[in-house]
Amino acid sequence: MNHRITKGLVLIAALTVTIALPAAAQPTVDELIAKNLEAKGGKAAWEGVKSAHVEGTMSFGPTEAPFVYEWKAPNKVKIQFTVQGMTGIQAYDGESGWMVMPFMGKTEPEKMAPEDASQVEDQADFRGPLVDHEARGYKIEYAGEEDVQGTPAYKLKVTNKNDEVSYLYLDKEYYVEIQRVDERTVRGQDVESTASIGDYKEVDGVMVPFSTEISNSLAPEGQKQTMTFEKVELNVDIPDSEFEMPATAPAPDESKDEGGDADGGGNR
Repeated sequence: MNHRITKGLVLIAALTVTIALPAAAQPTVDELIAKNLEAKGGKAAWEGVKSAHVEGTMSFGPTEAPFVYEWKAPNKVKIQFTVQGMTGIQAYDGESGWMVMPFMGKTEPEKMAPEDASQVEDQADFRGPLVDHEARGYKIEYAGEEDVQGTPAYKLKVTNKNDEVSYLYLDKEYYVEIQRVDERTVRGQDVESTASIGDYKEVDGVMVPFSTEISNSLAPEGQKQTMTFEKVELNVDIPDSEFEMPATAPAPDESKDEGGDADGGGNR
């Protein structure tokens, strides 16, 4: 057989094999979400989680602070943490946020700015955005594949109801979240926060990450915050009042002395 003809037949055969072997199909968002929820206990199990009480420790470099986190569906959350005998609070009551920050000289409860409240509501969602995402106003898009510290991962773009963007990275082998990156604008500044997620443990039939390490683009290089869960209780009874901002104590009436009335006189 003519050498040129033989070479041409080999080329055609190779081309035929290439056409016959389809490229690996890109996973759909629905497939990735389904695999993620299945890996963590199942869609029905996670939709059945309506509240959570968590106790643990936050670490900021050498400083450790015990914290208590409470969450109630769909969007109530309260975090209390104690540093050097002072207890701070960040909370969202379902409509607005409030806080107590004695470290900043603010010992009375006060309302949060809307952008701060939005961050507390969004980032402190115990179930994450993939559970019942459409009903809760999340838009999820496939954003390709990327390595996370050497681990191949699927990347999902998450847009919340306030048009704020986050990226979730799912381990390609196990499909659980291993990293979340939030892009936010805070007081006119673009801020990127990265959370490394791990140490999954089973609690009442669902898999919960017990460790999160957070870095922030505004923080000094290398400075990270670590949150470690030590106790997790699901579907506990938490009254709505727990998330409501307490009434601020009225200022003392300085026009009165200890034992008198407004004119400063004593007992008559």
